[in-house]
Amino acid sequence: MSDFTNITVAYGDGIGPEIMEATLKILKASEAKIQIDTIEIGEKVYSKGYTTGIPNDAWASIYKNKLLLKAPITTPQGKGYKSLNVTFRKALGLFANVRPCVSYYPYVDALHQKMDMVIVRENEEDLYAGVEYQPSRDYAVSHKIISHSGSEKIIRYAFEYAKQNARKKVSCFVKDNIMKIADGIFHEEFKRIAKEYPEIEASSMIVDIGSARIASRPQDFDVVVTLNLYGDIISDIAAEVSGSVGMAGSANIGDSCAMFEAIHGSAPDIAGKGIANPSGLLNGAIMMLEHIGQGVVASKIKNAWLKTIEDGVHTGDIYKDGTSKRRVSTIEFADAVISNLGKEPAGFAVSKSKDSKPLSIKVTGSQADVKKEIIGFDVFIDLNGQSLESIATKAENIHPDLKLHLISQKGLKIWPDNTKLDFKCELVTLRYIGYQDKGIKTSMLFMVLDSLYTNGFDIAGFNSLYMYDGKSGFTLAQGE
Repeated sequence: MSDFTNITVAYGDGIGPEIMEATLKILKASEAKIQIDTIEIGEKVYSKGYTTGIPNDAWASIYKNKLLLKAPITTPQGKGYKSLNVTFRKALGLFANVRPCVSYYPYVDALHQKMDMVIVRENEEDLYAGVEYQPSRDYAVSHKIISHSGSEKIIRYAFEYAKQNARKKVSCFVKDNIMKIADGIFHEEFKRIAKEYPEIEASSMIVDIGSARIASRPQDFDVVVTLNLYGDIISDIAAEVSGSVGMAGSANIGDSCAMFEAIHGSAPDIAGKGIANPSGLLNGAIMMLEHIGQGVVASKIKNAWLKTIEDGVHTGDIYKDGTSKRRVSTIEFADAVISNLGKEPAGFAVSKSKDSKPLSIKVTGSQADVKKEIIGFDVFIDLNGQSLESIATKAENIHPDLKLHLISQKGLKIWPDNTKLDFKCELVTLRYIGYQDKGIKTSMLFMVLDSLYTNGFDIAGFNSLYMYDGKSGFTLAQGE
């Protein structure tokens, strides 16, 4: 059995055990070449005091097999319990979330009859990195972390996915008209990498209009690649538009590990009744088979599943008079899919996946030999009731080689020239720029901080201002 692939299986909580049983029954009947290691994670493990919801022996199985098929998990509210999905994504380096969004009209009600798109979402960076600070009583900061390497990896994955799955177009969603540096990096990498795939159409769109287009014209999209937060939002929009949230699976892909699941929750209100739809988890398992090179078996199951939907054999969540022909239980649905193995749908597109190797993404890098030059510093000050005039007077001549260029608040210049406006925020930014005829050193920052502290300033943070090959590595204040 050396050609079999070992996978770790978690039955999960709520309806998880029921839909996992149905899914594995179909995989076995299809003769998928897999060996199963079962682990316990989730609610029962949380109750034993594991705040992450996963014990060490479960980690050992996942690290050994590097593949996890996971049913939905219930995360207890409060008491410091951590989301297992977030834990898995970070601990296993699952950089790509891949979510197909398909309309199965007329068998499943949908806002749009024609929709077949895949959202490829970056999974590790952006605001979801969770790096936040509260430098004053009135002010909080959440860091949007975007890297060239992380952007390149997810964008290359999107194009390789499109290539392997005969997709014709990749669309990039960003907001670089506002976040010119962070989103600008992602967009820059997209335009660079797109040139390496001339056979695939590439387009870019501001995320707000892109989201509206998904809601109104989803048929315009094929593969969408985007940042973490945007991907989370548009995935839900697309799932809602497709009408098939309960039938969708997703993949979380890393360099060495991968996790496959349904996108819906554990639905404890119907647990144990045998009526849950196993389609979401089954579609996640189909993605797993494609990932491990068993595309032929994956298509065999997919076509049987489509034929079952087409035949009107439906679980209660999608059953409707006039379209459905037979209401079935979870296991009865699985049995219907098994009876259709080897058959193809008549109305839906036939799945024709081939056995292929998992996508391997190598980051080539685009930032070699960049000249980095420091030109000044931003220092964040908590006003603590002091007037702007008082702050400016004390901060102006703090270092002989640095000029107080401006004071800003929430990205808006408030000094010089705008001191008569009424500013409510407690935090301001002092921007110091070096004189052109004098060199700037990083050590000057510590001298500035010491002088400001000595003059009674409440220092809340600081950033160095850099140029990269003459291009600004910081944003100008509005009015600067």
